[in-house]
Amino acid sequence: MKQYDVIIIGAGAAGLMCAAQASKRGRSVLLLDKCIKAAKKILISGGGRCNFTNLYIESEAYISNNSHFCKSALSRYTQWDFIAQLESHQLSWTEKTLGQLFCDQKSNAVVNMLLEECADVDIILNANVDKIDFNEQYLLNTSQGDFQAQSLVIASGGPSIPKMGATDFGLQIAKQFGHKSIGFKPGLVPFTFSQQDISRYFKDLSGLSLEVSISCNGQSFKEMALITHRGISGPAVLQISSYWQKSQSIEIDLLPGIDATKLLLSEQQQRGTTNLKNILNEYFSKRLALRLTQVLISIDLSEKSLGEINQADLKTFAEALNNWVLTPSGTEGMRTAEVCTGGVDTNELSSKTMESSKQPGLYFIGETVDVTGWLGGYNFQWAWSSGWAAGQVV
Repeated sequence: MKQYDVIIIGAGAAGLMCAAQASKRGRSVLLLDKCIKAAKKILISGGGRCNFTNLYIESEAYISNNSHFCKSALSRYTQWDFIAQLESHQLSWTEKTLGQLFCDQKSNAVVNMLLEECADVDIILNANVDKIDFNEQYLLNTSQGDFQAQSLVIASGGPSIPKMGATDFGLQIAKQFGHKSIGFKPGLVPFTFSQQDISRYFKDLSGLSLEVSISCNGQSFKEMALITHRGISGPAVLQISSYWQKSQSIEIDLLPGIDATKLLLSEQQQRGTTNLKNILNEYFSKRLALRLTQVLISIDLSEKSLGEINQADLKTFAEALNNWVLTPSGTEGMRTAEVCTGGVDTNELSSKTMESSKQPGLYFIGETVDVTGWLGGYNFQWAWSSGWAAGQVV
């Protein structure tokens, strides 16, 4: 049985960062992954361009039952630290919208950089972990042999995108060692709607996108939304989905920054003979403008001029433009979720080291932990920061 100082399960963003940091301290490190390729999620991220962090990292951009937990790691290994690491490998980056940073040399270059940093790490891929025991040390039986170590780091991620081999392995290990967990739920995921709502609101509009502000549970995001054949997607929708609970409604402002009531009442005074749908054509595509006049409120206004609509109905319609209340039937689930909310309970982990308070030498990092970031590089930064934090001490 081969002996190591540290065994890390999961060769994703967090696991690679932790392995690199621990090996730089002279620790002997084994990195195991059941996939045949390391860092598969990094490779597909950002459409292969890798949105590796965000300029505006702050704790408010993370969802957790303990909102303070992420602060220590994020403040000690920041977005600027990862940018410096990229640049030390002669990689460059470009800022897209809302502080999102993408690697100019694409995802492969980021993975190669991390693997170079892990030059002194033993990496074994296509390794299924069959059993973990603890008897003064961690004993692992795997499909590629048996190993033991003083420290064990779980960096196996969450169960989103199961076709890539993702599972809730991390929560199984947490349970084995007496840890509490918050069950994984799909995050950053499109909404689906009942067939009745699809037919009423979205039929034949698939592919249309527009800027909206979406709110739910006290959170709000102003970004693009996309109508799909199953419901709605796009950055604004993905963001709010992490805050949404089953059977709750969402509020969509179709004209963010515009008071629709003031706008339409003013237009009624000045352009009373103009059809309502023609006014909306100035803000929406013709297909969407027509649909909104037909179904947004209980009265079909599609053939009415502004002068023919009484003020009460026009106000009701305008209010709905700024606050369209819809109730998703669900989400597209783990199949398309970019991340999961939930994970190992942070109240039983050290925010400084990521070590279990119940089981010495056991660490949880990355998405396995109950810390989930917004869309736009926040989850990668949590992986880098939590992996770095554990890598300083394992």
